[in-house]
Amino acid sequence: MATPISLARAPAPLITPRACNPRQLVHASAVRASPRRGGGRVGRRSLTVPAAAGASASSPGLAPDTGAPAWDALGGVSVLATGTGNAVALTDLWDSTEGVAVVALLRHFGCFCCWELASVLKDSIAKFDSAGAKLIAIGVGTPEKARILADRLPFPMDSLYADPERKAYNVLGLYHGLGRTFFNPASAKIYSRLDNIKEATKNYTLEATPADLTGVLQQGGMFVFKGKELLYSWRDEGTGDHAPLDDVLTACRKIPVA
Repeated sequence: MATPISLARAPAPLITPRACNPRQLVHASAVRASPRRGGGRVGRRSLTVPAAAGASASSPGLAPDTGAPAWDALGGVSVLATGTGNAVALTDLWDSTEGVAVVALLRHFGCFCCWELASVLKDSIAKFDSAGAKLIAIGVGTPEKARILADRLPFPMDSLYADPERKAYNVLGLYHGLGRTFFNPASAKIYSRLDNIKEATKNYTLEATPADLTGVLQQGGMFVFKGKELLYSWRDEGTGDHAPLDDVLTACRKIPVA
């Protein structure tokens, strides 16, 4: 049975959604927001992966001090195909010489803001195609959880992958933790998109939430690659703080077509 969505308008700026339950909201007006790391958004256009945004310096592929190029950091990281459950190297999903890929990392398959993002991405596939870009969407959870989103939203399974151990998130330095999930002021952006969220979550269910609940504290991000070169990066500051789609498409369209 689909879970009904009931969202209220925000009476104060520091309002953030619970990670798993779209029927409840957390009022955080009396809670200090978690500090920004490094003084602001981390490397929105950075060509390297910071070692301290969401993972420890010992994470595979990360240079502990200077950061590592994103392609090198992703070497050895595998994700699971939603349809088959088979592991595939993430960097094998697009041509390493000239292929263009939009790699969208959702928080997790039970995040209602991620259902909204997935809906936007699905509706934009024709635009990505026209820009010569392949869409690769990844979420925290198992392929079984991914199939719930794919079936109910719906979303094309051949563009959706599962990362239950959050390996790609760690090496790309995405944020993780209670403060980012519940109390970051960037999460207030969802209140400008309530109608879109309600539409995207008509068939939403909590069953898509990962069994390992540490996964619900993960934040997402968006990356555009041309071959091994990282052209655009965005790391969500808080829940629902998604990359502007126009910026992502602009990054894709600036790539010369041979």
